[in-house]
Order: sequence, then C-alpha cells, then structure tokens
Amino acid sequence: MMKGVDDVLGMNYGEINEFLLRIGINILLAILIVIVGFWLSKFITKGIQRVLRKSNTDEGLITFSTSFISLVLRILVIITAITQLGIEMTSFVAILGAAGLAVGMAFSGTLSNFAGGIMILVLKPFKIGDTVLIQTQKGVVKEIQIFNTYLYSADNKVIVLPNGPVANGTIINYTREKKRRIDWIIHVAYGQDFQQIKTLVDQILSSEERMLKDKGLFVGISSLSANSMEILVWGWVKTSDVTAVQHEINRRIYEEFGRIGIQFPSPQS
Repeated sequence: MMKGVDDVLGMNYGEINEFLLRIGINILLAILIVIVGFWLSKFITKGIQRVLRKSNTDEGLITFSTSFISLVLRILVIITAITQLGIEMTSFVAILGAAGLAVGMAFSGTLSNFAGGIMILVLKPFKIGDTVLIQTQKGVVKEIQIFNTYLYSADNKVIVLPNGPVANGTIINYTREKKRRIDWIIHVAYGQDFQQIKTLVDQILSSEERMLKDKGLFVGISSLSANSMEILVWGWVKTSDVTAVQHEINRRIYEEFGRIGIQFPSPQS
C-alpha cells in the first residue's frame, strides 16, 4: 500500500515539524554557546592576566599561560556546542581516535612548538623586553605564547618565531647582562704615530662619563693589512648605554682624528 501524503520517511508532518524545530533550537543554542563561551573565555583570560600582572609574575609566563588557558577554554566551548547538537561525545572521540595518526603527523610540529615554549619558560634564555638574535632575526621580545615567540624589530616589524626551533637553536641575548663591552675597529693609514693615536683615543674614552672606568680600556694594534693599520679599541658600559656610547665615540674619533691630521686609508680600487 502507498503511504499517505502525510506520511514521509516514516513520520507524519507533525513529527517532521517537531523534529525540525528541535534541530533548529539545538543549532541556535549551539551558536549561542559558542558566542557566549568565547566571550567568557576572553573575559576570564583577561582577568587572569590582570591578576598575574598584579602579582609581579614574569611577563613571559603571563603571555604563555593566558594563551594556553584561552585555547583550552575555547576547546571546551566547542565540545559543549557539539554536544548540544546531539552528537554523542563517545562517537566524536572515536572519530578523532580513528584519525589520530594523521592528526598526530600533521601536528607534530605544533606539539614541538608547545614543548619548546615550555622549555623557554623553564630555562629562561630570554624574557619579555630582552633584545635577542634568534635565527638571524634581531628584535625585542614582546610575547612568549604557547606556540610562537613574538619579536619587534628596530623598525617595528613583528617577527613570529615558532618555539620549537627557538628552544633548540642558538640564541644571542644582548640585554641579559647589565654590562657589555663595545669594540671599535679603526683603520688608519701607515705612517701615523700610533702612540699619538693611543693617547688621543684614551682621552676620548676617559672623558666619556658613561664608560665604566673600573672595567678598564684597551687600545692596541690588532693587525696590519696591505694598506692600513687596524687598531682595536674596547671599553665597558652599561647595557642600556651601548648604542648611544658607540655612536658618540665614533663621532668623536672621526672629528678628533681630522682635527689633528690623523689620516684614514684611501679607498683601494
């Protein structure tokens, strides 16, 4: 016998309308859960961030922890929304388990970056605000998140470095120590009086108030090239004064050498 027009897929129109209404309500509730849940996760993350900052927690730990907490909360929100749609979590987990190998392969780099982030926080090769050179990239550390470290370059470019290679690579930290040595290499033409040059450079360095006199100064001939005498000069300053002192001494050496007639080598063709 043929089914009546009010009987479709084993359900009458009343049952179909009830089914569609239930599905529609579940979809709306799932969307509402995602919207409210994401807003709450953001609110909670910011609250935790404020509390950690007030407790003088290391800034790197703050950015790492808050990004991790935000990720976990968002995952919980998504799982809750999926459950609201009527999808059994046991089935959902079974699907994930079946695709586990592929997912593991795809995210092996991501897991490595997560582990690298933990190593950075534990070993502390740098902290927020340090100036570092990592993988040929130089900048100031602004954030250490769960997967990436963010540097700001001198011209305000944002450099994003994955934590895995960062933790396993060479890191040069320019600002970790409070004092640093500055080296100057000065090329002068042959025939100049080295003792006169040494005396003048000593005077220039000694008159610079930001030089740390207790650490000592050095002026000596480091090498003799085909067309010039190479003079090595070094002195110590506070790390915060490195750039300013380096530029100031360069300027004064150039001006003082010119004033008394010390000649720099001519360019060779």
